[in-house]
Amino acid sequence: MCLLTDTEENARGCKDVIGLVDMISKQFKRHFPLVEEDSGLTNVQRRVLNFILLATMDREIYQRDVEEKFHIRRSTATGILKLMEKNGFIYRESVEWDARLKKILPTEKSIALRGEILETIHRLELRMAEGIGREEFETCVRVLQKMSENLSRNEKE
Repeated sequence: MCLLTDTEENARGCKDVIGLVDMISKQFKRHFPLVEEDSGLTNVQRRVLNFILLATMDREIYQRDVEEKFHIRRSTATGILKLMEKNGFIYRESVEWDARLKKILPTEKSIALRGEILETIHRLELRMAEGIGREEFETCVRVLQKMSENLSRNEKE
């Protein structure tokens, strides 16, 4: 376990947490690809498409939303989105109030995948929560959010 002191023992504990988070991330990617691997999309593009498909159900999204969600630079997001557009998974549409700003929309090809993705996410959530009480799960989520905030703050400094 990683505590708030700088001892060698606690530093080793931090490595354990980092390793665990990394392992869980790899398990997500390996066991639950939300868009099939033969779709022609890279793993990162699949994750971005998942985000676009789900986020556009509730709101308009823009490139900056992708940048913030995945903690990537503008140039990286531009490259990912250009390839996804070229391959027919998304399109961009200008907004009335700013000709430079374009909202990102899924194509019909992508929308056809939405139901399958939602079902896969539901199965993943059920599997992740097995044997974990509501309070434990909520505590875990709060801690992970705080860790993400801490890391994001350091990225901005």
